Amino acid sequence: MASSSRPLVYLVLGAPGSGRRAVLCDLIADGLAANDRAVTALPDAEGASECETRLGRVVRWSWGRGGFTLEIPGLARGESADFTHLFIVADGRRNPVDQIESFRDWLRGHPVDLARIITVVNCSLAHAHDPAIRPWFDACIHFSDVVLLAGREGVPNKWMSDFQARYRDAFMPALFEFVKQGRVKNPVMVLEPEARRLSQVFEEGSDLAIARELAPGAEITFTDEFGEDDEGGEESPADADDDEPPAEAYFERRQNDRRTIELPDIARFLPPTSPSA
Repeated sequence: MASSSRPLVYLVLGAPGSGRRAVLCDLIADGLAANDRAVTALPDAEGASECETRLGRVVRWSWGRGGFTLEIPGLARGESADFTHLFIVADGRRNPVDQIESFRDWLRGHPVDLARIITVVNCSLAHAHDPAIRPWFDACIHFSDVVLLAGREGVPNKWMSDFQARYRDAFMPALFEFVKQGRVKNPVMVLEPEARRLSQVFEEGSDLAIARELAPGAEITFTDEFGEDDEGGEESPADADDDEPPAEAYFERRQNDRRTIELPDIARFLPPTSPSA
């Protein structure tokens, strides 16, 4: 599936016990080609699970004062990676927005391409603590290209329909799919490296901004579809705004450094020794 020599990266969000690792085993087994090579990065704050032998090469990432830290031999030195796909499982007990913001910064410093962000929803957990826990899932889904609905045993059909309709009515572009016994209907479709997320914080800058970065001293001219030249000299305020994606509301902070949009602490809704998956 990889279209270049740069590995494709997938970030997997979700609470512990949602079956993220079982889903990953299915995606790796049935969604990758025979010559693809997977690496799965698990948070060092979560324990091991029995399905790790099917996750390709397993490494651990850590969270410290500097945020997200993941070192893979070769990749950190800018050498050609010996893998094609990297799956990073987020810490299910930690604030997902903090992790996504730090993950974005990590991406910028490594020769990899973001393929998709996937959220695995534990529907039993979401239903049991709705609406108190809803903002946590809202944040995950806001950044996600794919939402996988797992843990549906005992959850009323009406709640499942209302849960999906809420995002559909808000014109959420993410793909929603069901998980049944740890498997999805079409793993290749789930892994398709096509952006469907609402957030634009991972979007590249404009062509003009990229060209300037590659050749800062050059005179840059683009021709639009009507044959008119767009000089790369003096910019209007609107042109300058096009160089960067819109500000992400979830990343904004108040003067006291607290997030403008605060999420519930997911750990309050989880058993003290909940499963790692």
